[in-house]
Amino acid sequence: MNFEKKITDWLPTSMKEVELHSWSEIDVVLFTGDAYIDHPAFGAAVIGRVLEKQGFRVAIVPQPNWRDDLRDFKKMGKPRLFFGVTSGAMDSMINHYTAAKRLRSNDAYTPGGKSGYRPDYAVVTYSKIIKSLFPEVPLIIGGIEASLRRHTHFDYWSETLKTSILYESGADLLVWGMGEKAIVEIALLLDKGVNINNLHNIHQTAFLVNKEQKYNIPKDWETFELFSHQDCLKDKIKFAKNFKIIEQESNKKFARQLIQRTGDKSQFKVVVNPAYAYISEKEADSTYELPYTRLPHPRYKDKEIPAFEMIKFSINMHRGCFGGCSFCTISAHQGKFIVSRSEKSILNEVEEIKKMPDFKGYLSDLGGPSANMYKMQGKDLRQCQTCLRPSCIFPSICSNLDTNHSSLTQVYKKVNATDGIKKAFIGSGVRYDMLFDKDENIKDDKLEYAIELITNHVSGRLKVAPEHTDDQVLKLMRKPKFSLFFKFKKLFDHINEKYKLKYQIIPYFISSHPGSTTFEMAKLAENTEKLNLKLEQVQDFTPTPMTLSAVVYYTGLHPYTLKEVFVARNPQLKQLQKKFFFWYLKENKVDIMNELKRNKQFDIIKKLFGK
Repeated sequence: MNFEKKITDWLPTSMKEVELHSWSEIDVVLFTGDAYIDHPAFGAAVIGRVLEKQGFRVAIVPQPNWRDDLRDFKKMGKPRLFFGVTSGAMDSMINHYTAAKRLRSNDAYTPGGKSGYRPDYAVVTYSKIIKSLFPEVPLIIGGIEASLRRHTHFDYWSETLKTSILYESGADLLVWGMGEKAIVEIALLLDKGVNINNLHNIHQTAFLVNKEQKYNIPKDWETFELFSHQDCLKDKIKFAKNFKIIEQESNKKFARQLIQRTGDKSQFKVVVNPAYAYISEKEADSTYELPYTRLPHPRYKDKEIPAFEMIKFSINMHRGCFGGCSFCTISAHQGKFIVSRSEKSILNEVEEIKKMPDFKGYLSDLGGPSANMYKMQGKDLRQCQTCLRPSCIFPSICSNLDTNHSSLTQVYKKVNATDGIKKAFIGSGVRYDMLFDKDENIKDDKLEYAIELITNHVSGRLKVAPEHTDDQVLKLMRKPKFSLFFKFKKLFDHINEKYKLKYQIIPYFISSHPGSTTFEMAKLAENTEKLNLKLEQVQDFTPTPMTLSAVVYYTGLHPYTLKEVFVARNPQLKQLQKKFFFWYLKENKVDIMNELKRNKQFDIIKKLFGK
């Protein structure tokens, strides 16, 4: 099998490479905060390849230097159609800082894992530079940072409400969510000579207009005007009410166009168009069947890129998530409705991975945002068209949701049976609550899935995310009650014993989430001690733009009820909550004992530390 690659197999990253492609001009130049990895898990590569398929000549400038004479921004010259900007696979502020706002010492999306190769607020920084150098060239922003900052949002790192990133960056157009469809539509129209200032009716885009400016929208679109940015600055309740509308519209099949006034005198309007109502299986397949090299660009020769090492032998089977977790950005970016690939497309990708020279027969993940939502949708899709629930599985599993796991189990078995595959692991998190019926039993297709998963697809440790043990905190998180985790662990242990396995279950937990106090964290320590769990996968809550939890953190109110919620904002208090994860460490004992005494939780002192 030949896996030899030449430099022209990648999209060009320099003028020398452009010349090797024999191009006389470039149609689109994409700037990204990540290293250029030509793989379907990396947005810039996907957008580049999607445009290439339409016949456009696309160049990528990875991690441009914004501190010097700006030569990286000038080296490709003016593209014929537009510049595109993304911060990369992560919001640059989450990439840079811990929950305690300490600067991270590494960056998984940079060669050698080195930090400091992208700026804070990368989309705004890159965009302002490009607009200052090439003011006449259309500029389009996209990716997760642009997507989740499309409306007025709380920015944890500056502790302020920021206006739409579209206004702040000076970009001409914003593509939100998974942007393949929108970017092709935009490029084809620009290629026909349509002015970018007239592109007002493309799904999943946002644009800025003067408040008096007229613009055309499709007749079948409804519109809704949110409270202005200035209103939100003055009144936290209005900001919270905005979020409820934004979340509901993000999760609708047929959503409304959202309008929000911004600027010092509310003189501009940010107009956010609804998502595409439907992405077909064929369209999903086509994204993964483009001619990726599946490798980092040769410019990084002999330099390891940690994010690539983590995913190079993994397969993404679907996108979207109907879990609706309060702290998660997936549904706001990818949508609530699952878009699955065909079994054939997945098996074709297995064949491509098998050709990679260092592949030893082990796939690191067959998954998606949640491991076990493949092929799942409403039984009656007409009901889904009018549904306003942010989650299909919280507070209970929707009676209209088809949670049959048979298609997923079949794919697992077919991949594992493929010649040359020794084992296909599941690295994505499993939603164990979807395995239970109304009587809290696991049976039929769910039991078959659980047995197949645990016996054939665990690499020693299975990831699940109960997130907390207190049911009131879990309710605020939109997560299932902790007793279900306890029952799932029982099944996990039973299957381990029956099949003579020695696998571990690795639960994820979050401290300092809104609603969580040291009292609830003490109960968490007690519950995990009871299960004999020494926690590893834990994190302190980070308010991420455009999530319900971030809105609660900022306002102290739940957007759906407008009732007050306790929020731990004090850094020392947040640190103390985190210590309860590691109650068994000597250095934490005194602080934990003092807090337990203050809370009068003497029974927990006895359970954790004895007499």
